[in-house]
Amino acid sequence: MKKNISLLATGLLYVPTLLAQSQPNVVIILADDMGYGDVKCNNPSGRIQTPAIDALAQQGLRFTDAHSAGALSGPSRYGLVTGQYQFRATPPERNYWGYLGPCINEGRLTIGNMMQNAGYTTACIGKWHLGLDWQLKDPNKPQILTPKKFGVTNVDFAARVNRPPTELGFDYSFILPASLDMPPYAFVKNDKVVDSDMILTADAYPHTLADTEFAWDRRHTNNDDIYWERGVWWRNGEMSRSFKFEDCLSTIINEGLNFIDREGRKKKKPFFLYLPLTGPHTPWMASKETKGTTELGTYSDFIADIDNAVKRVNDKLKELGIEDNTIVIFASDNGAAWTEEDIQQYGHNSSANCRGQKGDAYEGGHHVPLIVHWPGHTQGGTVCQQTVGLIDIYATLADMTGQKLVKGQAEDSFSFKSILDGDLNTPTRDHILYLSGSNKLAIKKGDWKYIDCLGSGGFTAPYELKPVKNGPKGQLYHLSEDAQERNNLYLKEKAKVEELTGLIQQLKKQGYSRPQ
Repeated sequence: MKKNISLLATGLLYVPTLLAQSQPNVVIILADDMGYGDVKCNNPSGRIQTPAIDALAQQGLRFTDAHSAGALSGPSRYGLVTGQYQFRATPPERNYWGYLGPCINEGRLTIGNMMQNAGYTTACIGKWHLGLDWQLKDPNKPQILTPKKFGVTNVDFAARVNRPPTELGFDYSFILPASLDMPPYAFVKNDKVVDSDMILTADAYPHTLADTEFAWDRRHTNNDDIYWERGVWWRNGEMSRSFKFEDCLSTIINEGLNFIDREGRKKKKPFFLYLPLTGPHTPWMASKETKGTTELGTYSDFIADIDNAVKRVNDKLKELGIEDNTIVIFASDNGAAWTEEDIQQYGHNSSANCRGQKGDAYEGGHHVPLIVHWPGHTQGGTVCQQTVGLIDIYATLADMTGQKLVKGQAEDSFSFKSILDGDLNTPTRDHILYLSGSNKLAIKKGDWKYIDCLGSGGFTAPYELKPVKNGPKGQLYHLSEDAQERNNLYLKEKAKVEELTGLIQQLKKQGYSRPQ
């Protein structure tokens, strides 16, 4: 049975002031590992074309300083869905790829709960990566029989899946548990695995191809895994017999379109669709329609599929005659996994003019594309330079639906509805926290950014350096003068270091303060 939390019973949200029927539908399209510079309108000198995303920006509002709640998938999605930074939550008991235990603690409300309270029909369709409570075949044995070597596990895929999105505020869910390179590879519809007949991926796909050449990302795999070329690899592990890697993205998109079609034709209640896609995260499995059609090859072929997803959503809204009453939000969960080797080989920087990549505390790890199309409300072609976070989408939609958040829920989320209303000059927050892949914190306030470690704190080497005697213990950059984060002012600007380190500690202990 569903265990959706009653928001009215908890007293955590007030009844919306607007009638549900008068409110716009909302679709959030979340790309996976797509850099700010992979969107053409963000990076005109880039070599990737994104005509549908660019058109969305031309018709809506484009943010130039938007950031994810974390530089990796899990923390980023957690922040978007809960309005809280993940480092505040109790860690899950199990922490292995798609076998991850529930990340959202009992009693924590989600964006789905909040939209249900506003009268919306809600759905989560796509990559989840916020954990599930898998049942075990033998409760006396561990879930993963051989840690970090994913063969057959102790998971009972025929049993009910506990703590799915349908217990967390979503009326319907169709999800992939984690990334498309992390087992188990199986779709979960509401609380059941769609196909519980499990095999191993290596039983269905060859480890390598005849023309395989190993690139730097081979280090993420071993001899049991699948590796075909740069970006086209995934870990061996349990997989539904009917699961096809090459069809995963299209299956998710089609499910999303079916939900829009079903709810859009009813026209009785507004709908909210959270549509987290699986690309362009590895494996880069482009569709037959886009494979070999783009300048950059496999990576940009796959991004063409992401761009086409945006087009298909907009086409469906137009077909149903509900485009003018639907807000479409496009973003990415974090920066691209795009190294210096990739920049040199492809002649393209997925991070545009930023330093670093996915996982890093540097801007390239968390600076993401964000576009909001709200027909009849936001003026087309608007560009906003104010700092916002994907974590702020929660409070923004609450504000839009006439709801007031109360202390203890979505405490890290700040509404930017005033920006959508046309005020581009008033900041909605004066500082923002960043969480790196190794759980290092950074903070930006005004033009200043402080990173609480030496090194990237993520995927770019050096990952972390130990301070030396009389040397800096962290990194301080003045971004308006040093966008590439190369000139560490830690030793020269001690007062600013003290201010920002103190602010980090305050926010870690107390959370953000919110007017009540």
